[in-house]
Amino acid sequence: MKRLLIVVDMQNDFVNGALGTAEAVKTVPAVIKKIKNFDGDVIYTKDTHSEQYLSTLEGRHLPIQHCKKGTDGWRLVPEIEKLFLDMQCRGFEKQGFGAKQLPEWIEKTYPEGPEEIVLIGLCTDICVLTNAIMLKVFFPQTEITVDAACCAGVTPEGHANALAAMRTCQINIINA
Repeated sequence: MKRLLIVVDMQNDFVNGALGTAEAVKTVPAVIKKIKNFDGDVIYTKDTHSEQYLSTLEGRHLPIQHCKKGTDGWRLVPEIEKLFLDMQCRGFEKQGFGAKQLPEWIEKTYPEGPEEIVLIGLCTDICVLTNAIMLKVFFPQTEITVDAACCAGVTPEGHANALAAMRTCQINIINA
C-alpha cells in the first residue's frame, strides 16, 4: 500500500514560540506517536521566512515575525526533528501557506499515485487546510485524510471551522 504522511510545520514558533498555543503543545505527543507508527512514507514541511517577512503580503496580514530561516523558532520541535533525522525523511521548505512543490514531488515519487495521503500538523486553519485542499485538487482519486488529533489551529474555533471545510471538500477527518 502506498501511503504518505505529511507532517505540516511542526516548528518551535508554532508550538511554543511566536505563534504557539496550548493546543499546539498538546499535539506533540500524538504527532510523535503518529510518525512512529505510520505504515508508509513520511515527509514534512517547514514554514520558512526571511528578514523581509513583515513587508510581504502575508506579513502585512500577520505582522508577527516567525519561522525566520536559521532561528530556533524555524527549527522543528526537537523530538520530531530527531525522528525525521533517524528516519531520513524528506523535508520541504515553503515560503507561504502551501508547499507548492509537493504535487510534483508526489507525482514523481508515486507515478501511479499514492493510495492515501494523511496530513497532520500546524496550523489546521491555515497551512494544513491549504495543503489538504491543494492535494485534493492535484490528486482527486487519492484518499486525503487529516488526523484532527494531531492538529491544532490558531484558535479552537479556527481548528473546528477548518475541519468542517475540509470535510465538505471530501477530505476524510479522523479523530475529531
